Amino acid sequence: MAENSNKVNLNDAASQFVNSLPPDTAAAAAPEIRRFVSWFHAGKLMESFTPLEIAGYSERFSASDTEHAHKLEILRKFLTYAKKEGLTGDNLSVNLKARKDKALPATRAAMEQAQSDMGVLTQQGYDDIKKELVSLKSQRPQVLEDIRRAAADKDFRENAPLHAAREQLGHIDGRIKELEAIVNTATIIDQSDRSRSRITLGNTVVLVAVATGKVQRYTIVGPKESDPAKGKISHVSPIGKAILGKNQGDVVDVVVPAGRIQYRIDKVEN
Repeated sequence: MAENSNKVNLNDAASQFVNSLPPDTAAAAAPEIRRFVSWFHAGKLMESFTPLEIAGYSERFSASDTEHAHKLEILRKFLTYAKKEGLTGDNLSVNLKARKDKALPATRAAMEQAQSDMGVLTQQGYDDIKKELVSLKSQRPQVLEDIRRAAADKDFRENAPLHAAREQLGHIDGRIKELEAIVNTATIIDQSDRSRSRITLGNTVVLVAVATGKVQRYTIVGPKESDPAKGKISHVSPIGKAILGKNQGDVVDVVVPAGRIQYRIDKVEN
């Protein structure tokens, strides 16, 4: 392996992995690998991945997804390959575990609290969702026009533009429905009384790993606006739960699938 091979970016590493597989296996694995690359961005360096990012990605999967085990196995093989080829320092595949769907809360109060947690948004998150909703609705007429034009070609069997436009419309309509439900039920948190040190939703927090000194920066948001690849983590995620309500200077233990990671809260930003 060439020196500085760990400077390879995610896109190149993914291509190497897929190309190393037998043709049939590569064809089956490629879609899930592309989704992983798209989520974290193609240019992200392999050496920059953290256990928390991989664990956070696991939260995208639900045990109710009938193919979740297969999808996770593909990603585990990729991350194991990355370790074997020297692209990552640790075998990050151990942090990639399916989220277990919890049993229904035993009491009405617990159920209402769980629903409330899922509906929480920061004002910025609410505004971003409204902007995305407006954008999607503005795109819809053009997609409908694309479908109308493509449908003018009567050979539906080989009409790739028609199939693509219909798929795009399905994605847009599904996302619009999802965002409208979020907007209609969201609880906007009051960020006016945030302390300069105690961590609440909306704060940006600088953490330092006690063992390695590695610095990470996260913004605490509601579950619906969580995006670990962009440094936005939910207040009900493992790290969110560990630091919420804590103060600058505190040391916390964060439980991830691979074990415990200790962090010092270096800075709390409003």
